[in-house]
Order: sequence, then structure tokens, then C-alpha cells
Amino acid sequence: MAALEWFAHKPLGGGIFWIQERFYESGNRANIWLVRGSQRDVVIDAGLGLRSLPDYLHDAGLLAPAEGAGPRPLLAVATHVHFDHSGGLQHFEDVAVHSAEASALLQGDNYEAVTWLSDREVARPPRPGWSARQFRVPPVRPSRLLHEGDVINLGDRQLTVMHMPGHSRGSICLHDKDRKILFSGDVVYDGSMIDWLPYSRISDYIASCQRLMELVDRGLVEKVLPGHFNIFGAERLYRLASNYISQAGICHKISTCAMRSIASIALRVANSRITS
Repeated sequence: MAALEWFAHKPLGGGIFWIQERFYESGNRANIWLVRGSQRDVVIDAGLGLRSLPDYLHDAGLLAPAEGAGPRPLLAVATHVHFDHSGGLQHFEDVAVHSAEASALLQGDNYEAVTWLSDREVARPPRPGWSARQFRVPPVRPSRLLHEGDVINLGDRQLTVMHMPGHSRGSICLHDKDRKILFSGDVVYDGSMIDWLPYSRISDYIASCQRLMELVDRGLVEKVLPGHFNIFGAERLYRLASNYISQAGICHKISTCAMRSIASIALRVANSRITS
């Protein structure tokens, strides 16, 4: 299957494109965001990597330079290293990830990447004979390590890195302050926040949610482009963050601890089979 078949995109205006993997039919299907700048283009998250995302971007004309201008550098930024966001990083020459998860990406640590893919989630295999049992996130050497407060300069727009652990230890949001847009990865999306995976931490998640609420209180976010599901606004962002904090009591912590233990065992068993 060609890359042009595997992906689909929707222009949102302002140099932003919403990209998805058409045949990955799962709640884990991640949103991929292309942000075009005057000097650099950025891809935020890269999907599974079953087909080449850079090939799609070129073939679909999404990276075409303005008349008389040369091609711009292309940077792939992972909001975190979970498999549905990081599998496609292997196809990019320039990759950025938060320093807390750089070693996991470099080592191809599919336990930390929580790799969990089944054949029934892939409606059309990317090539003959493909099986989900073969899938793993390969080692990728990041060319840039991100930290809190770093700025990714696209020329006519800047994306500020906000380290927001909780879902994973290296989870980040990217904040376009001028346009009041937040690319939130899996820190927050319009669904239940997942805090029971390896390296998830409830206390970190509470602190991150408090920061999200502060962004709304200060009028710094009007639109959220999340790692899954649909785009939403500031009011919904505030409600999702405040609801998580209010529900993160002792009962939630006990049940989450049990779920994390089960998930950890399942992931170790599944990934030992992939490796063997």
C-alpha cells in the first residue's frame, strides 16, 4: 500500500493540517499535526510508522515551498514515546523528544512505548504477509532533546515546550502563544485520561492539570489540538483538567495501582513475544 493510501489529511487553515492513518481503526489512532512555518515545518507525532509519513507529505504536496523559495527543514516532534505516536519517527531525519524519554526511544524500549497492537485494529495490512505480531517501535536516535521552556522556532511562529508528565514521564504540550493554540498530545484529550501505564504518575498528572487550568485562567489557550479524537476549546479544557483533579482521590489511586500492575505484566509478556 502506498503512503498516499494509508494517510489522509484535512487543512485547518493557518498552516495547520490534521493527518490520520486511515486503516488503523482503533481508539489508539493518534492525531498527527503538520504545522508549516516560514522557515521550518514541524510534524507533531508520527503515528505507527507502517507507511512513510514524509513520503505522504511530499506526495500530497503538503511540503511544497512558496514560489521561488527552497524546501524548508522538517522536524518531527514526539509529544511522548508511546507506540501510536512514535512508531513513525523512524522515517524522519530530524527528531525531537523530551529528555526524560530519549533513552527509551534510542533503545527501542517497547515496554515504555506500551506497544500493544492487534491485527483486528488494522483494517488493511500495509503490505502482504504483514502481522501485528511483527510490529515494534524501532530504535531512533533523537537529534534534539527537549526541556521545559524550549522554543521551536518555525520563523513566523514559535512553539513553546511545556513538560506535562503524568500520562508518561516525558509527555509534553506545545504552545503557540501568539495564536493561543495548544498541541496537547496525550496530556489531555476529550476522553478519559490514562494514568495507569508504566511511568504514569497521578501526582504529576494533578500538577499538569493545574497548569492547564492556569493557561485557561490567564486566557492563553483558545483551541486545543489533542493527541486523539476531536479539537476542543478552552472551556472544555478547563473542565477536563478540573474533573481529573477532583476524581484523583484515594479510591482512584488504589484502582489505578491495580490496573498498572496488570498492564505492566501484560506489556512485558506481549513484548517478550515480539522480541523473540
